[in-house]
Amino acid sequence: MPQAGLGALLASGAESRDDTGMDQPSPSELIDARIADLGDWRGKMLSRLRALVKEADPDVVEEWKWRTPAWSHNGLICTGETYKSVVKMTFAKGASLPDPSRLFNSSLDGNVRRAIDIREGDKLDEKALKVLFRAAVALNTSH
Repeated sequence: MPQAGLGALLASGAESRDDTGMDQPSPSELIDARIADLGDWRGKMLSRLRALVKEADPDVVEEWKWRTPAWSHNGLICTGETYKSVVKMTFAKGASLPDPSRLFNSSLDGNVRRAIDIREGDKLDEKALKVLFRAAVALNTSH
């Protein structure tokens, strides 16, 4: 499939099931398009976070949920949302995860979710992020 912007992929019906047998963009293609369309620090950050998730869990499944990248393994691990001034990693069961490095800095009041807001220029603690991703997978696979 030729490189296409996210808008073109979504216009093609990428979020709907195709019962005509036509090929639809995969979640990975949609994530690639989102990263390319951003074209700034947010795209680079989302790309790096995506790589870290895959390094932490080679069996992770890339998905496209709520018009945003998502990663799952026996259930949702996290989403990678992009906003004007932050890239947000929202962990579906973050409130149940140990966070000794205190990465969570957003959505702290809820009983289930936790998030990490990353701003331009922030330095990632990649080792701690991988530990957090692996803890989320362990939680999903323990049930």
